[in-house]
Amino acid sequence: MDLQFTQEELDFQSEVRDWLKENYSEDMRERHNNSPNGSISRDQQMQWQKALYKQGWAGINWPKEYGGAEFSASKKYLFNKEMAAVNAPTVIAFGEKMVAPVIMAFGTDEQKEKYLPDILSSKVWWCQGYSEPGSGSDLASLKTKAEDKGDHYLVNGAKTWTTMAQHADMIFCLVRTSNEEIRQMGISFLLIDMHSPGIIVQPIVTLDKAPEGHQEINTVFFEDVKVPKENLIGEEGKGWTYAKYLLEFERGNGYSAGLYSSLEKIVDMAKTPTSGSEPLMEDSSFKEKLADVEVQINAMEATELRILGSLSAGQNVGPESSLLKTRGTEIGQLITELAVEAVDYYAIPFNNPGPGIGHNEPPIGSAFANTSAPRYFNYRKASIYAGSNEIQRNIMAKLVLGLT
Repeated sequence: MDLQFTQEELDFQSEVRDWLKENYSEDMRERHNNSPNGSISRDQQMQWQKALYKQGWAGINWPKEYGGAEFSASKKYLFNKEMAAVNAPTVIAFGEKMVAPVIMAFGTDEQKEKYLPDILSSKVWWCQGYSEPGSGSDLASLKTKAEDKGDHYLVNGAKTWTTMAQHADMIFCLVRTSNEEIRQMGISFLLIDMHSPGIIVQPIVTLDKAPEGHQEINTVFFEDVKVPKENLIGEEGKGWTYAKYLLEFERGNGYSAGLYSSLEKIVDMAKTPTSGSEPLMEDSSFKEKLADVEVQINAMEATELRILGSLSAGQNVGPESSLLKTRGTEIGQLITELAVEAVDYYAIPFNNPGPGIGHNEPPIGSAFANTSAPRYFNYRKASIYAGSNEIQRNIMAKLVLGLT
């Protein structure tokens, strides 16, 4: 697709590229590329986000009135493309990209003043409290209860699959404030301090976690947790509306730039001999698989650029966000499958952490062996979170095709 960018936009792209050369350190790059889940420490993540903030590139979707960069759709596309090209860390989405838009749209002036500056400057780490044991895909069945006690709510219940809860200072939660015949009408949206008495974070150990690996998900228990009334977003019983609004931001991300970058790594892996055999790039069947994935990414990019044109014209993403989420995660999963195939049987001990960062002993198998299987197992989640891909297809069938 021939997409013409202005000279100003191309100059901005060059600025981003040059900034990354100066600020994306070799140490952080090595840790991000070689850890089993592509993760860096909490301190490194916050350091990275604060560097973006200092540069004026925090809150790329935020309006300037809240201190955001307010990139145009074209600049956002180019920014994300350059970040993906060097596999730079992405911003933790829960604060800047998820709860912040909800606070902007439905929060009080006091809430905006209290929370938005600290989110933008990465002074506070947020996590998301939606899913519960027994309430995942059927989220409206959630049971975590917030009982009205006059000047505060008393929260009891549990949230699960809570990403990075062990690092979080705050959590935004869907809670039940009343029991209605239509279950969604009894749900409210609360902001809760994770340091409150009565909160317990219990880690969930997953298949992809090596002995020295990265802890990602948790269950969060609430036992008689006091939450001030001023932490309620909007109105009681309207939490489901706010949650749907938030999911538009969670799903409406561009994928093609990151997918191209991941595919390039597979090509590098396939050029490296494994098990004493010829490199996989000599195998015509594997090259056909690579070509097929590249065609799928090309189609994905064309769709994203079409949506980019609509956004530039002031239109909303709408149900297209479901399309992006579905195809983006499915192609991403396919790429992780190719990675496992590329490292051959060295992917079998998937919980082997391999040499630590800075260690001088050689890896078992190729340099890619200790990351391929963990990332494959970890990314199975992508077709489930933010609304399973089956649900996304239902949305597209209803809103795009008009089916009932």
